[in-house]
Amino acid sequence: MDKFIQLFNDIVKLLGKYGDSYVSGILNTLILALVATALGCLIGFICGVLNTIPYTKADPLPKRFFLKLIRGLVRIYVEVFRGTPMVLQAVFLYYGLPYFTDNLVKFDSIWLAAIVVVSINTGAYMAESVRGGIISIDPGQTEGAKAIGMTHVQTMTSVILPQALRNIMPQIGNNFIINVKDTSVMFIIGFPDFFAAHRAAVGASYLYFPSATVEMVGYLTMTLIASFLLRWVEKKLDGNSSYELVQVDSLTMTAGTYSHPDRNTPFDEKSREFKAANELKRERRERKLQELKYGRPKGDR
Repeated sequence: MDKFIQLFNDIVKLLGKYGDSYVSGILNTLILALVATALGCLIGFICGVLNTIPYTKADPLPKRFFLKLIRGLVRIYVEVFRGTPMVLQAVFLYYGLPYFTDNLVKFDSIWLAAIVVVSINTGAYMAESVRGGIISIDPGQTEGAKAIGMTHVQTMTSVILPQALRNIMPQIGNNFIINVKDTSVMFIIGFPDFFAAHRAAVGASYLYFPSATVEMVGYLTMTLIASFLLRWVEKKLDGNSSYELVQVDSLTMTAGTYSHPDRNTPFDEKSREFKAANELKRERRERKLQELKYGRPKGDR
C-alpha cells in the first residue's frame, strides 16, 4: 500500500512540474494522428481505386500497360511501407534524404516530416483496406450501373465508394487509434509529442515508472475516447433502424409489401362505392356474355 501512495505522490509531483509539457504533447499527438490519418486515407483511396480499375484483353495495349504499371508501383509502395517499421521510415526520410543529396533535399520542419512519414505509412495500410472494401461490393451493382450508361468514374463515386466507405470505416478508426500510439516513434526526429514529454520529464526527474504510468493512462484515455467517437460515427452512417416501408410505389406493392389502402378512398375495396362499382362491372360482364351466347333481346334491338 505504501508503494501505491508513493506512486501517487510521484505522479502528483510530475504533473505539478511537467503538466503543461504533458498537455502540449497530448495536443501535438492528436493533431499529428488526425492530420496524418486523413491524408493517409486520401492516399489509400487513390491507390485503392487505381488498383481496381478493370481492363480486359480487348482493351488497347497502352491502357493495359499503363494499368499494369500503376498496379506494380502501388504494390511496391504498399509492401515497402507496410513491411518496415515506421521509426526506420522516419530515419530514412528525415536523415537519409540530406545524406544522399548533400543537404539539397531535406525537411526544414519537423512537423512536416512527421506528417509525411505517418501519412505515407497509413496510406500503405489503407490502400489494401480500400481495395478490399471495393471488391467486397456485389459485382451486380457495377453491372447495373454500366447497364444504365454510367461511366467507371460515375460508378465508383456514386455507387461503389459510398458503400465501400461504410465497410472500411472500422479500419479507418483502427488506423487512427494506431497512429495515436505509433506517433510516439517520432521522437527519433525530435517531434514534441506525448512520448517526447515523457522522455524529457524522466531525464529531468529520474521518475521513470511514475512518468510511464502517466503516459499509459494518457494514451489509454485518448484511444478510448477515439473508439467511442468512431462507434458513434458508424451508428450515424448506418441510419435509423426504425423505418417504414414505402406503400405508394406500385413496384413496392408488387414486391410483397402491399397493405390495404386507407378507408373511404377511391381504392378502398371494402367501401360501398367500390363494391357497387364492382357489382355494376360484374353485371355488365354477365350481360355481355349472355348477348354473345343467345343474342340481344328483342326489346334492345
